[in-house]
Amino acid sequence: QVQLVESGGGLVQAGGSLRLSCAASGRTGRTFSSYAVGWVRQAPGKEREFVAAISWSGGVTYYADSMKGRFTISRGNAKNMVYLQMSSLKPDDTAVYYCAADENPNAVVGGTSDYWGQGTQVTVSS
Repeated sequence: QVQLVESGGGLVQAGGSLRLSCAASGRTGRTFSSYAVGWVRQAPGKEREFVAAISWSGGVTYYADSMKGRFTISRGNAKNMVYLQMSSLKPDDTAVYYCAADENPNAVVGGTSDYWGQGTQVTVSS
């Protein structure tokens, strides 16, 4: 079992930046380091939306078109941390951001990951 805990959310003005962190605990180590990890967000009244994902090695990244150039996903050297650097934030980026992990990167992109965090709120004011 892998537990994911997000942090780093908060209130920011439009045009600002935030860095979200996802920390894995539980049966981690080599297990988590072999998982693809991503971020999915959900705004009030909307469906969950894929944001970004990164392969287990960190060598392959995936982004939703609307996030390309503004968001950057990365893995920590210890592999049990994943980060989402968000810049040029817009009010439309306001949502709860969830960290998700799965052995299959397609599951992360498709929103069917085995493991999910509880989410962290990001609010962008205009």
